[in-house]
Amino acid sequence: MKKIIASILVLAMLFSLSACGNSSSNKTAQNNGTNSSNSTTQNSNSNKKIKIGVSIWSSTDVLGSQVKKMLDYAANALGVELMYVDQGHVSEKVTASVKTLAAAGCQGIIICNSADSEMASAIQTADQYHVYLAQFFRIISKDRSPQIYEQAQKSKYYVGAVHEDEVVNGYNLANILINKGKRFIGLIGWNPGDATFLLRWEGYKKAVDQWNQNHPNDKVFMTEPVYAGTTADGGASAATSLMNSYPKMDALIVAGGGGDPLVGALNAIKNAGKTGKIGVVSTDFLPDLGQELQSGAMTAESGGHFADPLYAFMMVYNAIRGKYVKPENSFYEIKFPYLYVSSPSEYNDYQKYFVDSLPYNTEEIKAMANDSFQQLAEQALNLSIDDVKKRHGGQ
Repeated sequence: MKKIIASILVLAMLFSLSACGNSSSNKTAQNNGTNSSNSTTQNSNSNKKIKIGVSIWSSTDVLGSQVKKMLDYAANALGVELMYVDQGHVSEKVTASVKTLAAAGCQGIIICNSADSEMASAIQTADQYHVYLAQFFRIISKDRSPQIYEQAQKSKYYVGAVHEDEVVNGYNLANILINKGKRFIGLIGWNPGDATFLLRWEGYKKAVDQWNQNHPNDKVFMTEPVYAGTTADGGASAATSLMNSYPKMDALIVAGGGGDPLVGALNAIKNAGKTGKIGVVSTDFLPDLGQELQSGAMTAESGGHFADPLYAFMMVYNAIRGKYVKPENSFYEIKFPYLYVSSPSEYNDYQKYFVDSLPYNTEEIKAMANDSFQQLAEQALNLSIDDVKKRHGGQ
């Protein structure tokens, strides 16, 4: 009897050791981003176990709330748990947010950082915790931050970035004002040194310089930026300061900052009795943009890019599942298109297909989970009002 019991105990111990060994193997394959069929099957069949963190300047302002709505919808479609940390584009809070999300057990993180310098710490944290990381609305500058760019290339867990062509965006918006006869442009930024603002500013200056070179007798002047942070009060103060300093100002660029600085700037212009007299362009659509265009408070706006983070989410999600293996000494990159709206009728179409309903439905999001990266990038590039009309049965 004792021999029988001893044999049973030995078999039980061997079975236990075997089971532990298999579990460890699956976790290692998942963390290394390999195409292990066991790891992929395990995660795809139990998506509720996938937890993705979102480091964002604000999940409640105009643009941030749209981002959250899109991400929450996608997470619900795929059974993913999301965790948000609002960091206000304050550098120390940005880097701390990544550590918070990683320590909370997130398997992946998507981040809208402020400056390239913050990504050095973010990537280091991702590597330390074996957490996949992707940027949205941002990409590390290869020219301005070569060491951090190289760090991103070499990292096993920095998946990539989804971003817009901000220089072209700035160039187009400034030209809209110039072509409408505006010659004295005030400029409001949000945070000094912000990577996206610097690129937009480059585009504004390019448009002004190009016009002045071709029209030496009809030059355009643009002020240095006044910074508003990411609040409506900041936008109001910045606009008031510019109007007081430059009485001849006939145009204003509110570079962005999530939409709230624009709200404050428009209120300041209204209170000064200059609505319609000062042409205003900005990036990040307001919920009442149609009315602002109708009243003449807004001249034009670029935006509609709140689905950009969806693609960063899908990149991280598929990396966690082992479907996307990071390119060696490189990373994935998706360029996302802006929509430009300059009339109430254009905004009505936008509202119907991007606000009243989201640009992607549950079935389309589930299909993205099975797309190759090339297919995913192509979908992002093709997003437009006409694209959504076609996919969702519009006229």
